[in-house]
Amino acid sequence: MNILILGGGGREHALAWAAMQNPKCDKLIVAPGNAGIAAIADCATLDILDGGAVAEFAAKEAIDLVVIGPEAPLAAGVADVLRAADLSVVGPDRAAAELEASKTFTKEICDAAGVPTAAWARFDDAAAARAHVAAAGAPIVVKADGLAAGKGVVVAMDEDEALAAIDDMFGGSLGAAGASVVLEEFMTGEEASLFVLCDGETALPIGTAQDHKRLGDGDTGPNTGGMGAYSPAPVLDAAVEARAMDEIVRPTLAEMARRGTPYRGVLYAGLMIKDGAPRLVEYNVRFGDPECQALMMRLGAQALDALHACAEGRLAEARIDWAEDHAMTVVIAADGYPGSYAKGETIAGLGGIAEDSFHMVFHAGTAESEGRLVSNGGRVLNVTARGASLAEARERAYGMCGKVDWPGGVFRRDIGWRAL
Repeated sequence: MNILILGGGGREHALAWAAMQNPKCDKLIVAPGNAGIAAIADCATLDILDGGAVAEFAAKEAIDLVVIGPEAPLAAGVADVLRAADLSVVGPDRAAAELEASKTFTKEICDAAGVPTAAWARFDDAAAARAHVAAAGAPIVVKADGLAAGKGVVVAMDEDEALAAIDDMFGGSLGAAGASVVLEEFMTGEEASLFVLCDGETALPIGTAQDHKRLGDGDTGPNTGGMGAYSPAPVLDAAVEARAMDEIVRPTLAEMARRGTPYRGVLYAGLMIKDGAPRLVEYNVRFGDPECQALMMRLGAQALDALHACAEGRLAEARIDWAEDHAMTVVIAADGYPGSYAKGETIAGLGGIAEDSFHMVFHAGTAESEGRLVSNGGRVLNVTARGASLAEARERAYGMCGKVDWPGGVFRRDIGWRAL
């Protein structure tokens, strides 16, 4: 099978690694890829937001399966173009990708389907939003309505923080994503993520995870794209997962189908769990990053079989065989992230880290320069390990972090603290 993965981050490196574990993978191309991905797959220079260009490239390379990693190509309708060209694709069409591209769309779907979620209101101007905060009080959640690369959510614990977030978003800090804002009830509980493959008819749960959004230890500091994750999520046990599927995921999929936009691809349900009852925080229409890295370490070769079945509408016959194992990924970021940070800093020491089914360093923001591995992003490396217990996975992951020689790299030292 010839496979094309779109994207160039840690998530795509993990997907590529899992695909390469499967003997059905004959050729693997990742566009654009990164320095780490280039060690295991061919990397291609390709505008992944241009569906026509991707379809033309896929035809030229005799691609059998396209896996779309990030949300931007999905929101741009790349999956629509590829399906129209009779290609097998993992990823929803543009209309279905609105589940992530628009907070308002998701809330309307939830209301129509009776999905338990936070109370909400949408605003197109700052004055009305500020008035709502004054009436509702804090804590309150401020969300940019559109795609903001993981930076469009502020959990405001007081009114001043909420008002500042509103002014910031309407002031243009997030571009078009903040042209309208959704204000939500603050939900209490423990947050976890459920990942599901959907082929338009069948929904197959493929794993749970918890991530750490805050920059600093103890879940302090600004929100980031994610500083680490582990799988499975203890709070999302079999009983809670069954409720989430019955009360949240399946009603959502039924409503999407009723509207003529059946969902096909990876569905990531962010859940708030309290007293065993899940409520939806938000949907994403692709794998989480860095949750995907932990999931792929546990799934291995069978990930490709499941993704292929999803693309071909065969999920009813698919299954996931889980080992009694755990995985953890620790993000090493450039000092200064999520604000300004340096690029082009030399990274050494990776040659001393064993890479196998229990230890992998997935590259998120790296490049090669004059024979050196250098930093090329905010989140740069995803140090990932698997073990019989979460404690063992954690010990291995942090042991690997200690071998990375990059003075400009920073990482949290408490990933998994809630579970441990």
